[in-house]
Amino acid sequence: MKFGKEYTAQMVPEWQEAYMDYNFLKSQLKEIQRFRQKKQPPASATPRGLRRKLTLYRAFSGLTQRHHHSPSPSPQQDIESQPIMVHAVDRGGSQNYETTFHMNAEEGGEYELVYFKRLDDEFNKVDKFYRSKVEEVMKEAAMLNKQMDALIAFRIKVENPTGSFDWSVEMTRLASDVASSTAVLSASTPRGARLNRKVSTVMEAIEEGSTHHEQSDDSNDDQDHVKQTVKPKAEVKKPKNIKGTRPAPLEVLDHVQLNHTFETPRSTIKGVLNFPGLTELNFSRKNLNKIEEQLKRTFIEFYRKLRLLKSYSFLNTLAFSKIMKKYDKITSRGAAKAYMKMVDNSRLGSSDEVTKLMDRVDKTFTKHFYNSNRNKAMRILRPKAKRERHRVTFSMGFLAGCTAALVLALILIIRTRHILDDKGSTKYMETLFPLHSLYGFVVLHMLMYAANIYFWKRYRVNHSFIFGFKQGSELGYNQVLLLGFGLAVLALGAVLANLDMQIDPQTKDYKTLTELIPLIVLLIVIAILLCPLNIIYLSSRVFLLTCLFHCICAPLYKVTLPDFFLADQFTSQVQALRSFEFYICYYGWGDFKHRENTCTTSGLFKTFSFIVAVIPYWSRFLQCLRRLFEEKDPMQGYNGLKYFLTIIAVCLRTAYSLSNNSMVWKVLAGVFSVFAAVASTYWDLVIDWGLLQRHSKNRWLRDKLAVPHKSVYFIAMVLNVLLRFAWLQTVLKFKFTFLHKEAMISTVASLEIIRRGIWNFFRLENEHLNNVGKYRAFKSVPLPFNYDEDEDKDE
Repeated sequence: MKFGKEYTAQMVPEWQEAYMDYNFLKSQLKEIQRFRQKKQPPASATPRGLRRKLTLYRAFSGLTQRHHHSPSPSPQQDIESQPIMVHAVDRGGSQNYETTFHMNAEEGGEYELVYFKRLDDEFNKVDKFYRSKVEEVMKEAAMLNKQMDALIAFRIKVENPTGSFDWSVEMTRLASDVASSTAVLSASTPRGARLNRKVSTVMEAIEEGSTHHEQSDDSNDDQDHVKQTVKPKAEVKKPKNIKGTRPAPLEVLDHVQLNHTFETPRSTIKGVLNFPGLTELNFSRKNLNKIEEQLKRTFIEFYRKLRLLKSYSFLNTLAFSKIMKKYDKITSRGAAKAYMKMVDNSRLGSSDEVTKLMDRVDKTFTKHFYNSNRNKAMRILRPKAKRERHRVTFSMGFLAGCTAALVLALILIIRTRHILDDKGSTKYMETLFPLHSLYGFVVLHMLMYAANIYFWKRYRVNHSFIFGFKQGSELGYNQVLLLGFGLAVLALGAVLANLDMQIDPQTKDYKTLTELIPLIVLLIVIAILLCPLNIIYLSSRVFLLTCLFHCICAPLYKVTLPDFFLADQFTSQVQALRSFEFYICYYGWGDFKHRENTCTTSGLFKTFSFIVAVIPYWSRFLQCLRRLFEEKDPMQGYNGLKYFLTIIAVCLRTAYSLSNNSMVWKVLAGVFSVFAAVASTYWDLVIDWGLLQRHSKNRWLRDKLAVPHKSVYFIAMVLNVLLRFAWLQTVLKFKFTFLHKEAMISTVASLEIIRRGIWNFFRLENEHLNNVGKYRAFKSVPLPFNYDEDEDKDE
């Protein structure tokens, strides 16, 4: 793989604009190369077979090494012989680097002058971004240090509620740990490492979140030894007021309160009712476990940020080295050494704050959260990348072939047996077809989701970060296809086994086992989904069920993107939910042996038809209200109003479909459905997709596009509008002689699922581009403790 492709593949997607533009600089070098080739004299008429490399004409160096003692040039002559000179300049309070090109008087020198100007711009951009991110992680490190102080004090109070605590023993143990980790770090730290005072202070503190200052003079010899090795460094590096303002270990708890984020139903209800004592410190084992879990997630996300920042520094340094080697290869100037010396001496190349901070976070996380079990801690901090397994690809292909074979077999059986002409075909379409169509809707949705994953990866949309998947646990498109085709094989096998139109002449009913096959398949699918064993992608099933539970319990849970994204998927699966409702009615109260039921005439069934159709939209409506309450964003109110209008339209369409072609219901359903469809279409295109921006540089689209082909966006917009109005069939009741009513309903429902699949891609693309614009590559994790404002100001 060429470096350019590897460089792009390893970028942090949300930071891609902050990386060195390797392809642009490469194009600048190609212009220099083209100019030089034009001015190059024509090749000699030497026969091709007699050509020799230039190295074959150089002086022979000898079989033994020859030492030539040539006088070294003076510094002035050395500077003048260099093609470039790089120096730092101070502009607007920030340090920038500029390159002076000494050969601009030569022919074609203006091309190289432009190249170095662009190169300096790219380096200053990268260096500035790196500096800002390092300062950001140092502030977070200082904040985590205070959180660790509070955690250890809280842990002491929980484990020693009576206050009987031997401080000398505990301080000796903590001090010994500090001494050992400091000695290891000193041995591994390169000589000449340069850290500013603030960085050293922060990183020294984070190593042991609460390596408390010595409190008494009667501590043992080990503690005195730690004072001698650590304290002098602290006196040099730390500000003078830190020792005076840093509280004693248990005194920290006098300045903190528990943060309450209202993430659970209980905490939400208490928060709405202003239940007293929410922020008071309750020293219980349950609260300690909760705090440790929150801080563990914070450390994991912080360590991930440090790893990506280290990768950012390495990749950009390597990119500058590669591009300068290309420059030297084209021009034979020998400028790479001088430029890379500047890069190595800059903050980007020489700073080791991130590496040292990673080491301290590593030690702290291992000790305080995994009882010094490094192997277990590293599996959490540094999860291994997911490996592509060939058996998944093989199984997916095998099941896809089985699906195609079963579909072909089903078509041939229907044609050869003339099943559609049979008297029992109408009864089959009204009873068993709605049962089997449930799997068709689910499989189609899974195929659309697999296509989404494929194109998200192809166009570098970081869907794993947006959804919040744990690294290594997300499903690839081939795994989703494997599950989809597996379900398709199971469902099609059930259809073929259940394709029985003949009634037993003696009992006048169908075979019991044959009629129970759809129910058996449904129970198998539910059992696999709820199975607690670590089989069939347990982590993904748990994630799905958790989001589903949050949707059902809206608005009691804090709304995250996976939650409302899943609720949006269910708004396109209304017909599948009605099929599930029909399962309950058919096998619960119907006579499945004779393929007869009274579901369509039952008042209770009709009532639940309204409820089932409204549930997904009602869930989204409540989620919008929750976000409006928390974020105070009026757009969430407008979004909730859109879903409320859709609820009215769905209820009216359901009432009309269950009525006897009442004109009143038809007019009301048509009017409200038009308003809901127009509002939803506008929201899809303008808000969710971010398109139709009149003054964008991409006319009627948006400034940033992940897909290079603009026509794709216009086609998607047209399809979204057309498929949004597929509900017209419900009101106008188009009739086709070759399609049964149930088949027509399933076709319209399938078109809505396809529309949702298209919507999914552009919705996440817009979310990703918003993250890119804000360089947002990390999730914000709520911290357990909140320090008093007065105490924070003092520090």
